[in-house]
Amino acid sequence: MKIHILFCALITAVSISLQAGTPAQEKAFTDKYKTAFEAKDTATLESFLYTQGADPEILGFYKMMQSGDAGGKISKIELIDLTPEDVKKAAAPMDSPTGGKVCLTHKPSKKLVIKVEKKDANGSSTSTSESFIAEKDGKFVIPVPGACKS
Repeated sequence: MKIHILFCALITAVSISLQAGTPAQEKAFTDKYKTAFEAKDTATLESFLYTQGADPEILGFYKMMQSGDAGGKISKIELIDLTPEDVKKAAAPMDSPTGGKVCLTHKPSKKLVIKVEKKDANGSSTSTSESFIAEKDGKFVIPVPGACKS
């Protein structure tokens, strides 16, 4: 009986320590991201990138993608839990644009989903983008792919 109770306590402690950020941390992250995106604040947007071990060419591409779409009006932004398919996709090696395989440099725990509305003289459009989000040192980051670790 004591072993069963200790086992349950251990599982609970591990589960709590693996739990993603709090709802307040998630809201702070999405609010800061939205503000930077809509203001086209590329320095702040780039600060969200987790670059340790990242492939330099892929990092350049990530920076270009972030700044290229910035400035639009975000109609919806949210952090959502990963589906089993997302977990599988995030763990799988990806083809590198320079040849070979790359992997995410930090294991994601969430996915950032952004819907952007664009309106101009030609009409309006809506686009949706998704990015894997990881936690590093209590902070949400966007892991940039780099060399796969064996």
